[in-house]
Amino acid sequence: MKKLFSVSTLTLASALVLAACGGGNEEATSTTESAASEGGLQDGTYKLVEKNLDENGWKTDFSITVEGGKITESNYENLNEAGAKKSEDEGYQEKMAEVSGVGPADYFPELNEQLVETQDPEAVEVVTGATHSSESFKEYAQQLIDAAEEGNTETIEIDN
Repeated sequence: MKKLFSVSTLTLASALVLAACGGGNEEATSTTESAASEGGLQDGTYKLVEKNLDENGWKTDFSITVEGGKITESNYENLNEAGAKKSEDEGYQEKMAEVSGVGPADYFPELNEQLVETQDPEAVEVVTGATHSSESFKEYAQQLIDAAEEGNTETIEIDN
């Protein structure tokens, strides 16, 4: 009788412990999900532009789209005075690739993909041969994320 009581008690205690652990995991998951939607990034499109052309005639035009509290799209580009994209300028691509081994048609998409994948500008790796652009990308991405945390969809203008 004592053995039966001990086995029953042990079984009941084990069931309670397992139930408590299972419930805790579900609660932790729902808490994590609600934290992402409540305290994280607010849905919307966030945009940053440089006001002035650089010494080569380009300025940054950068936007991110946030859906469900996550960055779903990143569009980092440089535009000239006419609004043409640097990544589509074949002459610029060839010249830069000759000198550094990489051009904007290569590294702009790579930087954009890394931001969407990592959700963190600090985790975006600098592209060899495009160090300055990579650093600008990371700095500007952080400013866009800061705006997304606040839900501020006003265009950020950089007086470069």
